Amino acid sequence: MKLDYQVIEVHPKHPFTISRGTSTVYRRVIVQLTHEGVSALGEAAPSPYYGETADTVVAALELFRPLLGADPFNRQAIMGRLGQALGGNNAAKAAINLALWDLAGKLLGEPLYRLLGLDAAATPRTSLTIALDQPAAMAERAQAAYALGFSLIKVKLGTGHDRDIVTAIREAVPQATLRVDANAAWTPSQALHYLGWLAELGVELVEQPLPAADIEGLRRVTSASPLPIVADESAPNLASLRQLKGAVSGVNIKLMKCGGIDAALEMIHAARALGMLVMLGCMVETSVAIAAGAHLSPLVDYADLDGSLLLADDPFQGPTFPKGRITLVDDPGLGVQPSSVRSQAA
Repeated sequence: MKLDYQVIEVHPKHPFTISRGTSTVYRRVIVQLTHEGVSALGEAAPSPYYGETADTVVAALELFRPLLGADPFNRQAIMGRLGQALGGNNAAKAAINLALWDLAGKLLGEPLYRLLGLDAAATPRTSLTIALDQPAAMAERAQAAYALGFSLIKVKLGTGHDRDIVTAIREAVPQATLRVDANAAWTPSQALHYLGWLAELGVELVEQPLPAADIEGLRRVTSASPLPIVADESAPNLASLRQLKGAVSGVNIKLMKCGGIDAALEMIHAARALGMLVMLGCMVETSVAIAAGAHLSPLVDYADLDGSLLLADDPFQGPTFPKGRITLVDDPGLGVQPSSVRSQAA
């Protein structure tokens, strides 16, 4: 297999702020694998929080180049070689893994969801994320999202005015289902202080209220919470799940955190075996990575696959989201095309 890649810059529609900081540009690495004249796409959306950047992804891809072999269907051996060569670097591994699945689908002429034996009609709705800003601005964006049919609104929190934010958004979209995500910014006492009030406002769930390492704090908060508590930063990979049993209600699985589709499938099944709810999430990504998550979405309880919807300049087109419903494309593999190609075809 031939490996090519390109580092691109994409920009959110609005400065994307969470409790840890603000981003106005994202560097993503688009991978292309070619085999027998067929080319396939993957994406790395690295996060410095997990120790990766576009530069580390490029370095990892160069290390991976001679390890890919000649058989694109032998993913287990390929991913095993990558893991032996380099620990961590899961966004880089995800890019290769996504491209391998895309290639398999294109070689077989089938979309990914069919290769996985899943029902395209069983996809959930996705939430749409409202990044941190002044409460009035966040409420206005929530109202705009709801007007477009997104009835699931995910609200970023972790400020000194979280009550004002949620109150403003609830007043702006009284019929919407709200999810909140503190991105590890609260203490246990703050979380317990907020949870009853959030439940009264009809919030559906709370994502990562405490710092990632505070598993016992999560356990105490979950045991007292009237709402499901979903771990994100505390659940980066398969190995993290065992310690979370009983400490949270569910986990947010992201392809970029765990290393791709195969790793996500392992996490989904393990989480189910441990009695956990499952959310499928994302970074701010192009439609390449979002499409991969979308094909897995019939397996999960909650979807937060809005990364491409947050971009002003997604260079690809993949699944669509009429009224927030994840709608898969029946093209082979991931079903992703450069935006210009699909626009011309339409």
